[in-house]
Amino acid sequence: MKKIVLKLVIEDEKSKRKAMKAIAGVEGVESVAVDMKERKITVIGEADPVYLTVKLRKFGFTELLSVGPAKEEKKPEAEKKEQKKPDPPQVVYLNPSSYPPYPYTVVTEDYNPNSCTIC
Repeated sequence: MKKIVLKLVIEDEKSKRKAMKAIAGVEGVESVAVDMKERKITVIGEADPVYLTVKLRKFGFTELLSVGPAKEEKKPEAEKKEQKKPDPPQVVYLNPSSYPPYPYTVVTEDYNPNSCTIC
């Protein structure tokens, strides 16, 4: 993700809406913010900054101010959850003599080695 800041000389709301519509239609643009007081447009996404500058030139003087990484908000709660994973519960047998000894065998009265073992 890149944060692209452009300076655009626009005077009215109509020009602002047209510029935002033109920028929002470009592939790779995630969000667009316009600051009318400072006459800046901030674009976040993977779009080409030069292409955005050329696209806005038909609305007035356009200057590319900066291109940098977009700051992602850190979620301290998510980091804490990842770091503090609970230990798996331990199995404790209270009375080990109540369980059958292993290996477990079954003795039947009618033993036939040629018979079916499933039945």
